[in-house]
Amino acid sequence: MCRNIQTLHNFEPPATEDEVHAAALQYVRKISGSTKPSQANQAAFDLAIEEIAAATGRLLAGLTTNAPPRDRETEAAKAKARALIRYTR
Repeated sequence: MCRNIQTLHNFEPPATEDEVHAAALQYVRKISGSTKPSQANQAAFDLAIEEIAAATGRLLAGLTTNAPPRDRETEAAKAKARALIRYTR
């Protein structure tokens, strides 16, 4: 599951709310050990996602860097090349 959490800092355009939410969802799934919580745990699961997404948004807003922004298409191509090497061995 951790491989699904993508780096969100220093991209142009900046990470969207959907990307931040998806990362928070993956984090909560990993920590809880559950991809789909029971009805009894759904409220806690949803609250954790909201809180982590909010904290992630604050973190991304507060980070600074001198590096030039990365391009999403270039990073996706690099990831595909790494996956091709990893899974064709």
